[in-house]
Amino acid sequence: MTIVVACGAFKGSLTAIEACHHAAEGARRAHPDTDVVVRPVADGGGGSLEVMVAGGAREVRVTASGPTGESVETSFAAIDPDTAFVEMADACGLLRLPGGLMRPLESSSRGVGEVLLAALRSGRGNIHLGIGGSASTDGGTGMLSALGARFLDSSGTELPDGGGALVNLDRVDLDGIDPAVRASRILVACDVDNPLLGAMGAARVYGPQKGASAEQIEDLEAGLTRLVEVLRGQGLDVDPDAPGSGAAGGVGFAARELLDASLDPGFEVLGTLTGLEDVVSAADLVVTGEGRLDDQTMHGKTPMGVAALCRSHAVPVVAVCGRLDLGADRVAEAGFAAAAALTEREPDLARSMANAGALLEEVTAEVVSRILA
Repeated sequence: MTIVVACGAFKGSLTAIEACHHAAEGARRAHPDTDVVVRPVADGGGGSLEVMVAGGAREVRVTASGPTGESVETSFAAIDPDTAFVEMADACGLLRLPGGLMRPLESSSRGVGEVLLAALRSGRGNIHLGIGGSASTDGGTGMLSALGARFLDSSGTELPDGGGALVNLDRVDLDGIDPAVRASRILVACDVDNPLLGAMGAARVYGPQKGASAEQIEDLEAGLTRLVEVLRGQGLDVDPDAPGSGAAGGVGFAARELLDASLDPGFEVLGTLTGLEDVVSAADLVVTGEGRLDDQTMHGKTPMGVAALCRSHAVPVVAVCGRLDLGADRVAEAGFAAAAALTEREPDLARSMANAGALLEEVTAEVVSRILA
């Protein structure tokens, strides 16, 4: 018998790798003679790079610009001689803001462009780009600047980084984009379908999560609108309404419209790179989970991706989580044979999070025993 453990991160408690380790220990406790295969899962956001390296990719260190310009040490994952995975969150995402202080108008996507360029210059022309967890709303202009583009005001001066400066944009010069970019294939791991502009756009939906006040949201919206106006004025047929254009503060827009990238669901991109489907198809039971199972889970988060894979191969799947906010009918609707939460054993949320590893082992052992009884 083979059990596959494919958990995502329990945010605030366990990384995806740590969660899989503890869940695997619980599965072995329930069935000591079972072959337990571990495959941490991610969706392109924070922790995806770590998942790729744990899956066998080689970590290549890079110095890049953090979201507000400070130098940070980050990496890309070298998967093979032609393929690399780049994570935006680790280069210039929210987790890289100095002191956690959000600066929505100044934060830039430049760092992810620098890492992308480093991966291309290593000879890898097939780039998988994870853009979750961004700190910026700059329409991807920082990323493009790192690749050789220039964003100029009416006097011909380059604009400072950040979405707040885009209201002064007068001209975009794309001639300097590194030839390696044009020769590459870029696949963006993206889990949102928001447009760039409007009520459901990058600034108005995600700006508050990045610390933007109501006034700053309107400034960012105006800047993104100006970016589209200038590009169209220069004869470029860009579509800010295309699904995913609002991802990562507009990085989705810049990647698709100006780098000819394609956008695919993050879970699918990472799952393909880590060979998740191959191990799931050969399993007798799959254990998945993340910090919280709730209504948001039902709209395409990582456990639902695992459940869909299991359904396609007729493999039963159970979910473990920190907190369960779905009734039994919704658990079944999601495709899980059972679900169990750490808070069922430790109702105090703070204590549950502090002891997440040990609790996860206990909960996994119990639910696996129940299903395989």
